[in-house]
Amino acid sequence: MSNTETLVFVGDSLTQAGDWASWFPDDDVVNLGVGGDTVADLTERIGDVIAARPDSVVLMIGTNDVGARRSVEQVVRGIENLMVVMRRELPGTRLLLQSIAPRQAEFAARIKDANRHLRQFSSTVRAQYLDLWPALAGDDDALRPEFSDDGVHLTAAGYEAWLAELRPGLERLRDEPPMSRPLTVIDSSYEID
Repeated sequence: MSNTETLVFVGDSLTQAGDWASWFPDDDVVNLGVGGDTVADLTERIGDVIAARPDSVVLMIGTNDVGARRSVEQVVRGIENLMVVMRRELPGTRLLLQSIAPRQAEFAARIKDANRHLRQFSSTVRAQYLDLWPALAGDDDALRPEFSDDGVHLTAAGYEAWLAELRPGLERLRDEPPMSRPLTVIDSSYEID
């Protein structure tokens, strides 16, 4: 029996530029990253995610919203709404919500605030949360210069740093049973001494 899963990556240009199929060759990978996407853009195309009927969804969105000066509340509520829709429409799918990636230092406080809210929210929709901030941000809270040429998009080294966090994150995600699978109760007698 094959262990191949349908693994859907969803997000903006950071996701779109990833070579997910070669990085996860044992899975049926679908890359639904679209350059320039905001939370609102992804909300409009959420049907594509649902139509893929994935075993697991890996989501990262929000940096373009922050760059467009949308409020933390707008960004967080939009992502929360996306997660609720995915959970409702894909009850058996494992969800991995990744933190909004760091970018230029001027955006750090707002991104960190949004990520704090998203981390707290993720468990309410039975999603796992993967914090990429420690791996990608420098001491000044900006995206590390060796990981980007423009302060937003990732270099090969940036993707390697992301993958170093994502691979174990996906292993933990896959250790979880699908969300709609009923629990098995073992009926065995035991004695208490």
